[in-house]
Amino acid sequence: MHEKLDQADFRSRIAFVGETLGPFFLQDPVKGDARAAFEAVAALDPHEAGEEWPFVSDEHAERYLALMTEGLAEGVDNDDLVWEYRRLFIGPAKKPAPPWGSVYTDRECVVFGESTLALRRWMRENGIERTTDEKTPEDHIGLMLVLLAWLADAKPELIEQYLGDHVLTWSSHFLEQLADVAEQPFYEGLALLAKESLEGLQSELEIEVEYPRYYR
Repeated sequence: MHEKLDQADFRSRIAFVGETLGPFFLQDPVKGDARAAFEAVAALDPHEAGEEWPFVSDEHAERYLALMTEGLAEGVDNDDLVWEYRRLFIGPAKKPAPPWGSVYTDRECVVFGESTLALRRWMRENGIERTTDEKTPEDHIGLMLVLLAWLADAKPELIEQYLGDHVLTWSSHFLEQLADVAEQPFYEGLALLAKESLEGLQSELEIEVEYPRYYR
């Protein structure tokens, strides 16, 4: 285990990233359970919050948080925000950047592909049970961020393997695409902040990743 994972502060920063960002990929701003989280971001001072955000430079974190607060300037109930979430993550139209890893790494570009099954096997082998949302494939970026936070609290010795084998293999590729197709600043900022947070964590832990071929 990396020596930094012995530090409670380092684990708490990892948990903060996963707990804070994960719900925004999983929850509808209006119908979901994350309304308070959206409202908390709306009230942020991007400069102050950027100085505190872990694993990302202050300047970049401020820029991405400013995009997120801009996207919330008209309130959580704003139609543009709500419909953008549904366009990006729900459908029914074809999603411009699907949030599941196997869509990018599986030759057939399918949900529940081999990378999903590999993550499921890894979770089972390490005694990790799903506690919410049994229908969504395990390699949904939101679920993976929430699991990262859980690992930081419960099984920190697994973080490097989880990131190196299951998250970082596709997260930057997907999140860059998501930022490109987002038409609402909140989700552009969210994608960029998540991307650089994971990449910053990769750098701090010195994780070497074997990147797969992308089919999308």
